[in-house]
Amino acid sequence: MAIIKRRKKRLPPNAKKLAKIRSNPLKIFIRLVFLLLIWSAGAAALLLVYETTQLPDIYEIDLKQRSAGTRLIASNGAEFASFGDLYKKPISFKKIPKPVVNALLATEDRRFYNHLGLDPISIIRAMGVNLRAGSITQGGSTLTQQLAKNLFLTPKRSFRRKVQELLLAFWLESSFEKDQILTIYLNRVYFGSGTYGIQAASYHYFNKSAEFLTLHDSALLIGLLKAPSRYNPIANPGLAQKRTRQVLLNMVDGGFLDQNEADLASNNKSRIARAIDRGSGHRYFADWVRDRSIAYSGYRNKDRKVYTTFNPKLQQQAEKSIANGLRSGSKKGVQQAAMVVLDKKGAVLAMVGGKSYAKSQFNRATQALRQPGSAFKPIIYLAALNEGYEPSSILSDAPLTIGSWSPKNFDGKFQKNVTLREALVMSFNVPTVRLSESLGRQYSIDLARKLGINSELKNEPSVALGASEVTLLELTSAYVAFSNGGYPIFPYGIKKVTVPGEGVIFENQKADQSPVAKIEKIEIIDKLLSDVIRIGTGKKAIIKNAAAGKTGTSQGYRDAWFIGYSGNLIAGIWLGRDDSKSMDKVTGGGLPAQIWSNFMKNARQIPN
Repeated sequence: MAIIKRRKKRLPPNAKKLAKIRSNPLKIFIRLVFLLLIWSAGAAALLLVYETTQLPDIYEIDLKQRSAGTRLIASNGAEFASFGDLYKKPISFKKIPKPVVNALLATEDRRFYNHLGLDPISIIRAMGVNLRAGSITQGGSTLTQQLAKNLFLTPKRSFRRKVQELLLAFWLESSFEKDQILTIYLNRVYFGSGTYGIQAASYHYFNKSAEFLTLHDSALLIGLLKAPSRYNPIANPGLAQKRTRQVLLNMVDGGFLDQNEADLASNNKSRIARAIDRGSGHRYFADWVRDRSIAYSGYRNKDRKVYTTFNPKLQQQAEKSIANGLRSGSKKGVQQAAMVVLDKKGAVLAMVGGKSYAKSQFNRATQALRQPGSAFKPIIYLAALNEGYEPSSILSDAPLTIGSWSPKNFDGKFQKNVTLREALVMSFNVPTVRLSESLGRQYSIDLARKLGINSELKNEPSVALGASEVTLLELTSAYVAFSNGGYPIFPYGIKKVTVPGEGVIFENQKADQSPVAKIEKIEIIDKLLSDVIRIGTGKKAIIKNAAAGKTGTSQGYRDAWFIGYSGNLIAGIWLGRDDSKSMDKVTGGGLPAQIWSNFMKNARQIPN
C-alpha cells in the first residue's frame, strides 16, 4: 500500500515578520498612526485644493463694497460728525511718512519684511505672552493676514476662515511686493469714525494730508487699529493718549526710536481738528440733519458733504446750561431735558435731545410729544388780537364749566375780571379758556398750523391750556414769528449738500411766508411776552438785555417749559421724565426759566 505524504503548506516570505508585528502592539499603533497621517495629509491637501477654488480674487481689492459716507460741516467750517464709510484717494508708499510705517511695524508686525505671510516666531512668542498673562493679550497674525481678513473675509471665527486667511496671505505675498502690501493695508484699514485708510483718517482727525503727519500723529493713528472706538481721540481723549504712549514705547522697544525721541513726541501732542465738543450732545443734531440730508438730496450711493447751521459754541453753552439744570433738579425728580436754539430765520443753531446721547438716542427735542401747558397760550392771545381784542380788553375770571370740565387757575383762586394783558402775563387759565371758546377753537388751531405746529391739536376746550401734545422744536419754531415781525418759519439745519463730481445737489431756499398777523399785533404780543419776564410768571428768566418769553407747566407737574427770545436767538427748554411721572412741583417759571436765563446771558456774546 502506497503511503501518501501530505505536502507542507508554504508560508509567505514575510509571514514571520507579520507574526512579529501582530505580536507587538506598539508596532501596530505606530503603523496605524502612520496610515492616519498619510490619510490626513491627503485630506488636508484636498481641502486646500478646494479652498483655493473658493478664494476671492485678490485683484478685486478696489471693488470692495462700501456705504456712502456723509460728512457734517458746522457753521464755522469744521467737520463735527460723520456717517457711513469715509474714504479718500489712496496715498502712495513714497508719500507715507516713515513714522507711520515704523509705528505700524513696531506695533503690529516687526518681522514683516522677514516672513512669507505667516510668522511662526510671532505665533510662538504670542502663545508665551498669553500663557503668562492667563488670557489672550497678544495675537500672532501678520499684517498680510490682517489685510487678507479685512479685505476679503468675514470677522466670523472658524477653522475654514483661518485656512482661507493663510492661503490669501500666501497669495498676496506672491503677488505683491512688501511695500505694496503695506500701502494697500494703510489705504484700506479701518481707523474708526467711519474712516478707511490713512488719508481719510488724517483729514478726519487732524484736517491735513497724511503726508504731513507728525510722529505723535502717526503713533495715535496706529494705536487706533487695536480698538478704533475705544481709542478714538475725540470721544475718549484720555485713552487715546495712553494708547499713543504705548505705541511710542513699542517703537523704542523695536529699535525705531530712542527714549528721548519718544519723550519729545509725547510732549508734542497732536491737535485734534474736530475737538470742538468733548461731549456727545451734538449727535442729536447730527442724527436729525442726516435723515434730512438723505431725504432732500436723494439716495445717491455717493459720498456727500452736508453744510449745516450747527454752531459749536452755542451747542457747548446749551449743553452746559442743561447739565447744570439737571443737577439742580435731580432732587425734585427731574430726569430728562431738551433744548433747541434757533435764529429769526429758522436756522437751528444748537440742539440738546436728552441727558445723555450715549444712554439714549431718542431725541426729546424733535421726537417727544409732550403737553406744553401755558406755553401754548400766546397763540390763543395772538388769535384774539387778530380779532380786535386789545391788551386792555376785560376778560371774565369767574368759575366756568364746559360739559363736565371746570378749569381752574394755578392757585385755585378767581379774580372776577382781569385785562387781557393780566391774563397772559400772570397766566390765568379760566380767562384763556373763555377767550378760546369765544373765538372758536378751530380759529386758534388754524393759527397754530400757520405758525408751524403740525402735531395733532384736539378740538376740545382744554386745547387752550396746552393739553394737546407737541414737540419742543415745533413750539419753539412758533415763537420765532413773535420775534421777527410775524413771519412763520420752517426750522432747518441744512444749508446745502455737495457730492464730488456733481457739486451742489441741494441748497436751502427760503420760502416767502405771509405774516400771520399785522405788525402792530405782533408788537403787542411781543410787549406782553416781555412783561411775562419783567413782572409775570417768568421773572426768573430776566436778563440785562431785552427779552420775551412764556412759561408752561402741564397737569400734575409732568412737563415744565420755558420758551423765549432775546436778540437774534430763540430758545426753548423742556424738563420732565420719560415715564411721564410727576416731578416735585417743578414749574416752567422755576428751573426752565433759570436755565434759559443762564444760557442767554452767555449765548448773546457768541457770534451766530
